Amino acid sequence: MSCVAVVLLSLLSLGHCAPPSDCDALLKPITISNEEILGRWLYIGGSSNIPGSRSLAHLMTSAWVDLTETSRSNVHNLVQTHRVYGRCSSYAYDVIFENSTMLIEEPFYLKEVYLSNECPDCLVANEDIISGRDSFKCLLMFSRSRTVSPAALALLKKQAECLQMPPPIIMDTDYEICPDDVTPLEGLSALNSLFEAKMGHRFARLLDSFFDMFVN
Repeated sequence: MSCVAVVLLSLLSLGHCAPPSDCDALLKPITISNEEILGRWLYIGGSSNIPGSRSLAHLMTSAWVDLTETSRSNVHNLVQTHRVYGRCSSYAYDVIFENSTMLIEEPFYLKEVYLSNECPDCLVANEDIISGRDSFKCLLMFSRSRTVSPAALALLKKQAECLQMPPPIIMDTDYEICPDDVTPLEGLSALNSLFEAKMGHRFARLLDSFFDMFVN
């Protein structure tokens, strides 16, 4: 990426095309109940400007999250498991869920709301993340099933355009899901380390651009 100006210009132009005219409706948060959000969700695809996230998305072959209730009424435990290069890793942490919004307040701030979608068993999450002086965005699609319709993916792409984000990276539907018995690590400290690794952000962005340019 840093070796050729053409690649640099392509990176700078990612996500800056004119957004669709109906963005207000496409980005309006929807209501989702506590019962609806609980359980297992398979990761379908998404877009993010967190440094290194697009490289990981190209290398990741499957992912799922599982939300369960805790003894506190507005707190859920989230287990996130993914497979990269045949190796499964899992992370667990608590999140606040109330008023159709998921929140993490420490050691970084995350707010997740949910957008309209074109399939009955899907969840489209729009995340805003603040870590120190840095801010990031994620647009993520999950489903109870392995695949979703072309119409649902087309809507996700429009929502990414509205957010002026790069095109979503969609998972291959022919994948092996990680088992439930992967011992989870503490997730918030791992995520916080990623956000605070400012020295690695520049390299990670270059790597993201390389994958976007040369990996299908």
